[in-house]
Amino acid sequence: MMIVLGLSILVCAYMAWNIGANDVANAMGTSVGSRALTLKQAVILAAIFEFCGAFFAGDAVTDTVRKGILSVDFEDADLVTEAFANDLMYAFIAAMMAAAVWLTIATRFGLPVSTTHSIIGGILGVGLILEVQHSQSLIDWEVVQKVVMSWVASPLMGGIIAFLSFTVVRMAILEADNPIDRSKWLAPILALPTFFVLGLALQFKALKGFFGKAESNGWITDKYDWLPVKENGVFNPWAENAWFPINSLILAFVIGLIASIVLWWILRKYDFESEKGGFTGVERIFVWLQIITAAYVAFAHGANDRSNAIGPMAAVYQILSSGGELTAKADIPLWLVLLGSAGIAIGVMTWGYRVMETIGKKITDITPTRGFAAEFGAATVILMFSMPFLAVPVSTTHTLVGAVVGVGLAGGAKAVDFRVFGKIAASWVASLPAAAFGAVVIYVASGSDPLNIMVIIPIAFMSVVWVLWKTKDDEIHVEDALADVGGDTGDNQIAPTVFELFHKHAEAVEVTVGHMLEAVNKAIDGKDPSEEIQATVEAELTADNLKAALREKVGNREWKLLIGSDAFLHMLTRQDRIADYAQNVAEQLSFRELYDNKEARNLLKEMGVAVSETVAAYEDTVAVLRDVTLSGYTKKGRNDLLEMIRAVNLKEHQADLSEAAAAAFVFSQGEDQPLAAMHMYRVLQRMDDVANACEAAANAFLPIVYN
Repeated sequence: MMIVLGLSILVCAYMAWNIGANDVANAMGTSVGSRALTLKQAVILAAIFEFCGAFFAGDAVTDTVRKGILSVDFEDADLVTEAFANDLMYAFIAAMMAAAVWLTIATRFGLPVSTTHSIIGGILGVGLILEVQHSQSLIDWEVVQKVVMSWVASPLMGGIIAFLSFTVVRMAILEADNPIDRSKWLAPILALPTFFVLGLALQFKALKGFFGKAESNGWITDKYDWLPVKENGVFNPWAENAWFPINSLILAFVIGLIASIVLWWILRKYDFESEKGGFTGVERIFVWLQIITAAYVAFAHGANDRSNAIGPMAAVYQILSSGGELTAKADIPLWLVLLGSAGIAIGVMTWGYRVMETIGKKITDITPTRGFAAEFGAATVILMFSMPFLAVPVSTTHTLVGAVVGVGLAGGAKAVDFRVFGKIAASWVASLPAAAFGAVVIYVASGSDPLNIMVIIPIAFMSVVWVLWKTKDDEIHVEDALADVGGDTGDNQIAPTVFELFHKHAEAVEVTVGHMLEAVNKAIDGKDPSEEIQATVEAELTADNLKAALREKVGNREWKLLIGSDAFLHMLTRQDRIADYAQNVAEQLSFRELYDNKEARNLLKEMGVAVSETVAAYEDTVAVLRDVTLSGYTKKGRNDLLEMIRAVNLKEHQADLSEAAAAAFVFSQGEDQPLAAMHMYRVLQRMDDVANACEAAANAFLPIVYN
């Protein structure tokens, strides 16, 4: 039996590792997507809070039959026999292994699935076999029905609350003429209900194990002064059987009030003008709110989902250590608590980034305000469904994904990648049958025999390793992922957003135009512009490479943009055309000398200055666009962007006037050198194309202004 115990401990550790690897996205995915945290910071923060929640706040005693899927009458001596306990032990080992393998597959493909529903699926599968073996009705189909209903209810509710939360933030703060000033006094007010909900959730969800221990040690007279009663409750907070005890409400209110006062004090003295971290004004405020809500979700997840890993293992250990005795509750030894807690933390640190990227980047564009709304919506829904008067085992994963979709829909249906969401939803539906089928196969093959299980579990592990090895060509190593998402991990930099890279491309375009103008000025001065022409060609190639990289990123759906991929690619093409025309001007200069007339050449220089100013105004416009996307598309930001677009149009008009004056002079005075005059006119036309391209590229931003 020691070998069976050793194998079951290995399976338990593997399950805990998978829980950390897949469910960490619940807590930190939106923080990474909004760039509130680098991937490295998110992984470390999640690992710390997941471990603390699992080790310090988890239940000291667990239900032998997790989640109420199996309804076992422990008072019936004819049912709870040594043979039944033995079969149940092997059934739990099979359920853990099957659920863990399914989680590995889902994590491999970056799909956020429910670890709770995976272990439920495993238990459901072996429960069907146990019913046949022992001629007993064991499965509680009402609980199964609730689980299936939660597939729709929890993401829908999460999406609605997140949508409404972000709508309030957008209307009250982001749409204000001065969102920073508005947020300085309104954000502390919004913090009160936020921390009130988190305070309740922390007590009811994350610290239920702590209050149970406190009661047993005599710290408090009755844990139901702080926790909701389990049945026959009322909504009167003063009643002894209250769903929301008055002591808990007061404590949660005090937490919210303190948080609001602290935030007000910080914002009162904070210098937003000195921001250099990639966020502007109001978004910086919500960075901290988002990180705090994410830390809570990680802590609560560790406290609750630890039992998914070690709950079945506790029953296995109880049966083995007692010689076959099975009871409704099982004490969790300290070494098992440490195993589950460490396993979850290690899973976070090693493979957690895979699913985190899906939630943070691929469903919709996340800003700190959107990330905060999603986390708040998820925390609220989880608190609601965890109350005894509902008591539905909802998935944190389902709820948060629904919340992310909800905040995405606040920017319009095009802002959500429903193909990615469709794949995620399909993996949710597949969780129960996949884990159930795997558990049945492992349990039946084991035959409740220790020799069989000694063969089957190693084979299952080797199969997982083989599959991962066969797909290793697509594997992203941890250090590569940290570098890719978090920039230089040594300096802990944050990777650029798509619009920051778009601005980099605009800068490369401006460099190309700069070399072109140097070539024009050299030709005007009668010097050889060959070096500048070559520099223009090389600069255009650099811009072209950036364009190709951006196209690939957006085309591969590595980012989900609020404006839609097609609209972004149109903007990128318009911008790249500026560099193309600049290269065309430079190449024109190599054909022959310009019209040799001092006045004509001076007019061409003036045209060059007008084009240079137009391009500079356009690059400044792209910089404003970058800041608008980073700051959550605020009304003020969109108004600033509109003013910059108008400035580009005005500069282009001035370039048109310069081109018209130069062309008129060339045609009226160039009869003595008709070929050279015509050549200069063509150069003027191509330079005018550069200015026109700037105007067209800037006007392509108008849908963002009016969206």
